[in-house]
Amino acid sequence: MAGALAGTGVTHLLHLAWYTEHGHYWASPLNIRWVDASLRWIQAFAAQGGRHVVVAGTCAEYDWTHGWLREDSTPLQPTSLYGVAKDATRRLAQAWCAAEGISLAWGHLFFPFGPGEARPRLLPSLIEVFRGRAAPFGVNAASYRGLLPVQDAARALVHLLLQGGDGRYNICSAQPVPIGDLVRELAHLCQADPQPVLQLATARPDDPVLLAGDNRRLRATGWYPTLTLQQGLQQLVEAQP
Repeated sequence: MAGALAGTGVTHLLHLAWYTEHGHYWASPLNIRWVDASLRWIQAFAAQGGRHVVVAGTCAEYDWTHGWLREDSTPLQPTSLYGVAKDATRRLAQAWCAAEGISLAWGHLFFPFGPGEARPRLLPSLIEVFRGRAAPFGVNAASYRGLLPVQDAARALVHLLLQGGDGRYNICSAQPVPIGDLVRELAHLCQADPQPVLQLATARPDDPVLLAGDNRRLRATGWYPTLTLQQGLQQLVEAQP
């Protein structure tokens, strides 16, 4: 890794890489390898004179039982291997960067979505249902989630890189919406009936009723969202053939 950076004079690092194959990444042993790879990359960056790092973390580092998640008050208590690995990477990276005099901005990403999203994920799967290409399936329609169009999530990460932000930031919409409303909006955009999905809706005891982040710390840096939820959903539908 040091060889790849040698002589580049690089000063800013935006680290996004991780194993995220849908349905597998939550418990994959590859999470452990990514802890090591991420820390080695940050060390190599520091050795070449780097000054500022931004890393894509996850809302899975939080204790989800709190529902409304804030950087300054919600405990960090992940329950998945993915969340534990991200949390461990953040703690070690923060300690290393502090010792090296490097600023580190860590972004807790909350449910980004948009064009190019993996087909098995919730929203693309619902689009497949409403286009008649897949069987209806049940969702926890009464639960609330805070989704963010991927373009605005990307803008937030780049913004933190250019602004030299330091510490932890929730990258989220701060506007939770019921899953049932998402189902209805996607059905409307696909000119389909949402009822085949909604009539299968069931509550899930292990599924948080509310899962969303407070984004006031991020907004204080000058970032703001540019797309509404409806605009983001429209782009997703149009991009998925």
